Amino acid sequence: MQMIRDHQPDPEKISAYKTALIITLAGNILLAVGKGLATYFTGSAALYADTANSISDVIYSFAMVFGIWLSLQPPDISHPQGHERFEPLVGLVVSLMMTIAGYEALRTSIDRFITGGEAIQLNLPTIILLISAALKGVMFYLITKLARRTNSPSLRATAKDHLSDVLTSLAAFIGILGSNFLHPLLDPAAGFLVSLWIFKAAFDAGKENISYLTGAGASETLRQRIINTANNVEGVQKVHHMMSDYVGPKLIVDMHINLPGDASLEEVHAVEDRVVAALEDIDEVDRAYVHVEPLEESNPPMEGEKEKFV
Repeated sequence: MQMIRDHQPDPEKISAYKTALIITLAGNILLAVGKGLATYFTGSAALYADTANSISDVIYSFAMVFGIWLSLQPPDISHPQGHERFEPLVGLVVSLMMTIAGYEALRTSIDRFITGGEAIQLNLPTIILLISAALKGVMFYLITKLARRTNSPSLRATAKDHLSDVLTSLAAFIGILGSNFLHPLLDPAAGFLVSLWIFKAAFDAGKENISYLTGAGASETLRQRIINTANNVEGVQKVHHMMSDYVGPKLIVDMHINLPGDASLEEVHAVEDRVVAALEDIDEVDRAYVHVEPLEESNPPMEGEKEKFV
């Protein structure tokens, strides 16, 4: 018989996700429309690049809605451990859309540079870039707070995208200023810088989410915190083996602990339960499996049986 994990999504986490999705979707649609109009009136390559990025933001926002909704579904017979592992896929979608926007920005900037560029007049539509930077700054702040509350890789990727948008909008605005007052080629040059920022943010987000999907291990700092948590549980004599790997956005921990060889079965079971509970209270840990072995003080570990923490 297949066992289904008794685990329901945290209502507070669901509320945080809904807030993040509303902020991201509404903000990205507003910015895409505003920048699209500004691009139509100015013809700026830098502004076109920023508009392409905002359009990709709208597309991934809809992907986020579906992906996060799916990740929040409770365990069922098809996914007895839950659906949280779908969330890094959402982060990869964000990375992919950012990469496509970066390519479009780079292509347009190169074309405009080859043709010699043109001076872009500083008028009302270009002010939208400053408004965009300010709005994206607010979105970055709010989504970062929600990402910390939920420990969500997809929301962290989204926050990075918002921060990148702040910087790229400012770069596009500076490019327009430069083309108007210094040299027309400064506009496509700024568009080129916009594409580099997009590629950098896409790489960082993709790298993090790929690590969650390929079984990467915990950082050294987190490994040590997990070991210390187990060592501080009453009754634990020693932790001599710990292995952790990401399965989705959270860790699975496999740990071996030592207890006195004369401990009763009831004592061993009680200590094991306390260790599992303590480990699963760590935000980054999804599940913990604990194996208990006797501690024989008079028999030190043989060669090849040394402590292993990975």
